[in-house]
Amino acid sequence: MKNKNMKTSRPKTSKGKIQKQTMKKITNRPDSLKPVPFRFCAGCGHGLLHRIVAEIIDELDIREKTIGFAPVGCAVFAYDYFNFDVIETPHGRPPAVATAIKRLLPDRLVFTYQGDGDLAAIGTAEIIHAAARGENFSVIFVNNATYGMTGGQMAPTTLIGQKTTTTSRGRKEKTAGYPIKISETLSTLDGAGFICRTALDSPKNVITTKKEIKKAFQYQLDGRGFSLVEVLSPCPTDWWMRPEKSLSWMRENMIPVFPLGVIKDTFKGRPAGK
Repeated sequence: MKNKNMKTSRPKTSKGKIQKQTMKKITNRPDSLKPVPFRFCAGCGHGLLHRIVAEIIDELDIREKTIGFAPVGCAVFAYDYFNFDVIETPHGRPPAVATAIKRLLPDRLVFTYQGDGDLAAIGTAEIIHAAARGENFSVIFVNNATYGMTGGQMAPTTLIGQKTTTTSRGRKEKTAGYPIKISETLSTLDGAGFICRTALDSPKNVITTKKEIKKAFQYQLDGRGFSLVEVLSPCPTDWWMRPEKSLSWMRENMIPVFPLGVIKDTFKGRPAGK
């Protein structure tokens, strides 16, 4: 309850007159995002990543020619937020459906938006063979080292020692194996053209994430084949920590296991069309 004796201080000029404060609008909602609130957990990286993708689509001026693909998982909500065509697919199958659509509509920008449980587990076959074929679409791979929507179970990318609802004492390599490094694995395939890994742990890395996703999209528009950007993203809810702590946890634990940077760029330094 507000204290009746409490006075609200307002800035005054030298003559004692009340000075009006105005807020300067420095950015707008991208046209490629619907004007609806996100339902993601506090501190989740999906909302930020959605905005990054929407800004890129607007900057490339291709909203009417963009088709996204969302699977099961937290990524399933993509069609509620992106203001362009988004196709819902069965769990792990976005690369298969994206292959069909891109071949039918080669002039469209086609991208999949997938989590680690989706892409690196049930969808492993689809992503590996799409990359091996050099399919000309882009992949945004969100790695938060856990099954976010279904209750925080161990994912293929869960770190050694990391506690989840199915590894209450931490992941053990002898029984659960090691975390899968999808980007490094795909980079060994001849059909994979552009592979890189970024993170959402700092303003600098957020800027880098946008730059690399835009590069992957341009890679596709230039007809250069398969491109994938892996984005390390926080999941405070299933990591059982506050949002600010999740960012430092990413830097201290995830990035050493999943190093950031461009892993493969087949056409580096070569102009489009060559």
